[in-house]
Amino acid sequence: MSGPLTAREAARRLYVLTCTRWFPVGLVVGILILFQTERGLSITQAATLASITGVTIFLLELPTSGFADAVGRRPVYLASAVLNVAAGLALAVSQSFAAFAVAAVLTGAFRALDSGPLEAWFVDAVHAEEPGADVDQQLSRSSTVLGGAIAVGALLSGGLIWWDPVARLGHPGHALDTAVWVFAALNVVHLVASALLVHEPRHDGGSRRERLVGALREGRQSPRVVADGIRLLGRNRVLLALVCVELFWSVGMIVFESLMPLRLEELVGSAKDAGALVGPVAAAGWGVFAGGSWLAGVASGRLGVARAAMLGRVLNALGAVVMGLVTGPVGLVVAYLFTYSMHGMNGPPHAALLHREAEARNRSTVLSMNSMVAFLAFAMAAPAVGALADGTSLQVAMTTAATFSVLGVVLYVPARRRELERVAEPEIVPT
Repeated sequence: MSGPLTAREAARRLYVLTCTRWFPVGLVVGILILFQTERGLSITQAATLASITGVTIFLLELPTSGFADAVGRRPVYLASAVLNVAAGLALAVSQSFAAFAVAAVLTGAFRALDSGPLEAWFVDAVHAEEPGADVDQQLSRSSTVLGGAIAVGALLSGGLIWWDPVARLGHPGHALDTAVWVFAALNVVHLVASALLVHEPRHDGGSRRERLVGALREGRQSPRVVADGIRLLGRNRVLLALVCVELFWSVGMIVFESLMPLRLEELVGSAKDAGALVGPVAAAGWGVFAGGSWLAGVASGRLGVARAAMLGRVLNALGAVVMGLVTGPVGLVVAYLFTYSMHGMNGPPHAALLHREAEARNRSTVLSMNSMVAFLAFAMAAPAVGALADGTSLQVAMTTAATFSVLGVVLYVPARRRELERVAEPEIVPT
């Protein structure tokens, strides 16, 4: 590299890498469970794979959090990109639960390493040119690129499955396979782009080996970090209730994230037809999610943050109940879009309530605890909901999980009381 990057150059590379990272995800995000069940897995087994990925992320998130700081952003980001390629290939060739489980572990390890290094590299590059400069606008554009990349990828996935080019060439097979193989190939493109675009100056904080040892030492502190978080929750009942909302929210997500494609397959008659529809529907879902996030701001301003969160939770859960009750594909898609928009509406006020209870010294711990509870809740509930679907029906499993999800609204009551107390506090007028 001839010299340090300018802030503008770093931003362009951030947008490109965000696209190469998330565009392939759009190809499989809606069809993954269809692909797994088409290759012979039961719903319980497919749901268990999601749990394996979640538990892997949970176990590795904290131990790997210091690696990028210790050994450099580039090597950690490249390692994650390599694992992404391995996970994609493992998924494409899997034919048994054991093989899919290997792919799930690789995916979890990739996501644990992937979270953070690119953004940290970008902020470092900007601050090298403009110390202390705000990067909120660039990160906002990056989020827009992320959502757009997934939406376009989902549309391409639906088109590929509908077109089924392999079958048209005289090699009949499973239409979903094409989308998964394209996903795996595009992960290689992301690896190459990462190697070409992510550069950083030599680290001057000791040898790489010394810094790696330090990162491993920091990783061993993970149990202490979890214990500190648990003690924090024990001291703050409002915060404990907010974090426990994730127990219900995550169960509701199983309905519209995992079971919806399978229910659509039941209603349209084949995995191929469902896969062709899921792509455009998932793309539309990202659009209504953004609309729901905007609506959250309106509701918070008019109702208060806590009541906006409560309204979003109730409507999201009721939408998921309707998804389980409808008996036609059009009704399912409409209910899904409504549910996903309310998913977007619930997120911002929930985050705002968390930040109200956090302080500068423990804000990261609060956010980590909320995320970790969500991962664990999904990991524990997904196999149970899958088993219920296998033992009864998808409709029973969807309506049961969605009904359970609505109960989470009760856990916003302490935050609402705290909010009313804040409003009622008398204003101190200087004399």
